[in-house]
Amino acid sequence: MFINIKLSKLFKFFFVIVAIIMVIIFGFSAFKIYSNSNNTVSDSNIIEISPNNYTNVLKTVHEDLDSYIGKTIHFSGFVYRVFDLSDTQFVLARNMIIDADNRVVVVGFLCNYNDAKNFADTTWVDVTGTITKGNYHGDMPIIDVTDMHKTDCPTDEFVYPPDNSFVPTNSII
Repeated sequence: MFINIKLSKLFKFFFVIVAIIMVIIFGFSAFKIYSNSNNTVSDSNIIEISPNNYTNVLKTVHEDLDSYIGKTIHFSGFVYRVFDLSDTQFVLARNMIIDADNRVVVVGFLCNYNDAKNFADTTWVDVTGTITKGNYHGDMPIIDVTDMHKTDCPTDEFVYPPDNSFVPTNSII
């Protein structure tokens, strides 16, 4: 009878310790999810794109466009145009390094801005705009630019392929 009482108290003690550890782990995990530093969304509900999350956000918005329509986005890049864009359209682009030989491809969001013609190709700009659904060789996100101004070429001008670290949730975006 003495052994059963000690095992029962020992089991209760062990159970309480395990429960406390699980609560701490759950709390820490919840904190990390809601304060994900890759998303850097400010209190004003503007999606801030940085070189670290650029291609992850680009990929996520392209894959689930309907969830992002109407969201405000802020990022920088260079003006890039191809022959079939209108005078008000351009791609706000970055060079994405695709291999160890530092080969790059241009990636970015198609933008629409009435004064786009005032910005020459390869000019670095800072843009704020709203994500809309448009058609350019199929459905795709188009940023309706509300603010655009020149900026200096950043020291981290290159971006890297998506790594799936951008985890969008309704509470973050």
